Amino acid sequence: MRTAAVWAVLRRELERHAGRELTVLDVGGGTGGFAVPLAEAGHTVTVVDASPDALAALTRRAADAGVAGRVRAVQGDGDALAGLVAPGSVDLILCHAVLEVVDDPAGVVAAVAAALRPGGAVSLLVAGRAAAVLGRAFNGHLGAASALLDDPDGRAGGRDTLRRRYDAETAAALLSGAGLTVEEIHGVRVLADLLPAAVVEADPRTMLELELALSARPPFRDIAAQLHVFARRP
Repeated sequence: MRTAAVWAVLRRELERHAGRELTVLDVGGGTGGFAVPLAEAGHTVTVVDASPDALAALTRRAADAGVAGRVRAVQGDGDALAGLVAPGSVDLILCHAVLEVVDDPAGVVAAVAAALRPGGAVSLLVAGRAAAVLGRAFNGHLGAASALLDDPDGRAGGRDTLRRRYDAETAAALLSGAGLTVEEIHGVRVLADLLPAAVVEADPRTMLELELALSARPPFRDIAAQLHVFARRP
């Protein structure tokens, strides 16, 4: 449920290329939550991540799934992406929960755009500012909510674990600025983080259907914990 909106978009992209093995790059892909299923679907996936422990877990996970030959682990971070991937060599790039922590988000997006083949696509997932403001306010941290609302980067002070947050417009503008064409924007975890677990577990099918229905509809989309922007290189 927490990644259903993302997978719905990715599945449509895979169906568009049915019968073809895609070259996929997962930036910050960690232990392979997306990479291994994509490899199981018959695609080759390179995961770039700064954590050697995460990459070791990825390697074990791929081996356990029988797709070790389709998954390659590369240690590095998003800011170094331009030096890790050949230009115009990738069909699909996942860049999830990366732009919140890198030094130069625009530089990372430029490197992503350069790595894509013409017609290739990028799946971008970023933390949403509105959800963070509401979450802190609901929990009684009004000062932190105000700070996050007013801060240009969407931070809640010096102890914030993220360096920046986005709304749909700022996330889409980053991709457009790199020459990519934004095709879809969805909210991820519109309700999943707001409702008690008992409510979610009581009727998971209806919950999933509602989550997916809200994910593409402003203003519900815009208060999601994360925003998913899908764009293509012309």
